[in-house]
Amino acid sequence: MKAFRLDELEAERAANDGAYLQFLRERNMSVGLYALDAGTADPQKPHAQDEVYFVVSGRAAITVGMETTEVARGSVVYVPAGVAHKFHHISEDLRVLVVFSPPES
Repeated sequence: MKAFRLDELEAERAANDGAYLQFLRERNMSVGLYALDAGTADPQKPHAQDEVYFVVSGRAAITVGMETTEVARGSVVYVPAGVAHKFHHISEDLRVLVVFSPPES
């Protein structure tokens, strides 16, 4: 078993001065914590893997392909591999768990 605490992951991510911290990598998936502060831009480009986002905290909009929706704590969004997507209109600091399958390369 591997177990993680969100507060410890957030502290590690912040200590490494990065928006993304991959904290689990297995044969069929990887998981990370993605952080975007209010008012910042999301620099993501399409990924080669399917993704699932689970919003832990914050508020924003996300556009996936041509569809846009509002997200907040508890939102879950699936993004197919290769599809353009970005968080935007980030009104509260956003913290998101990201699951990639297969693992992010």
